[in-house]
Amino acid sequence: MGRSCTPHHNNTPPPLFLAHSLICFPSLRSTGGTAQQDSGQSPAPEGAAPPKEKSKRPALDRRELTQPRLAPRAQSRKALVEKFGGAASGPAPNIKKTGGANTIKNMLLEWCRAKTRGYEYVDIQNFSSSWNSGLAFCALIHKFFPDAFDYTTLDPANRRENFALAFATAEQHADCAPLLEVEDMVRMRVPDSKCVYTYIQELYRSLVDKGLVKTKKK
Repeated sequence: MGRSCTPHHNNTPPPLFLAHSLICFPSLRSTGGTAQQDSGQSPAPEGAAPPKEKSKRPALDRRELTQPRLAPRAQSRKALVEKFGGAASGPAPNIKKTGGANTIKNMLLEWCRAKTRGYEYVDIQNFSSSWNSGLAFCALIHKFFPDAFDYTTLDPANRRENFALAFATAEQHADCAPLLEVEDMVRMRVPDSKCVYTYIQELYRSLVDKGLVKTKKK
């Protein structure tokens, strides 16, 4: 019995036909899976609000990190100086404030030199070694209070007595605060210029308050 010659129909198109269809009809290509893989998430429905962006923290200012903070003691230092430094914390009053601190200091030094001119053993050239024997203090105070003591009896070798006499007389007659200690002045081989300058400023103020130093009115 012979085989049937009826051709067997196969539903699978030949490869040539598939290649031709993909070229002519690009829409037949599958793109759904690829799109989802690229986006990583399903598209938002139409009309939905856009996702909120995360709020960014403000950037830190490097100056806040590097700027040193003063300790409480350092912050109150100015207040302590003003409280205990008294009137001697600034330049002497009624001295023309031109040319900076050095000019004021030089003017006060010249004032001391002028008031003590002619006194024996006194030659004021600075605010340190010129005051070493104590006689410069005595001469300056004796200029305003000549009846307080006899300057001619003083000896430059008696440093302790000279300092004690000068500071006590200034406090008694001029109400000048005893900012310097006699023992400290004797112990130092050369007086500290800042200490002497501060005391002279205080003495100058006291004399102004007493009306013994005439100043130009503004």
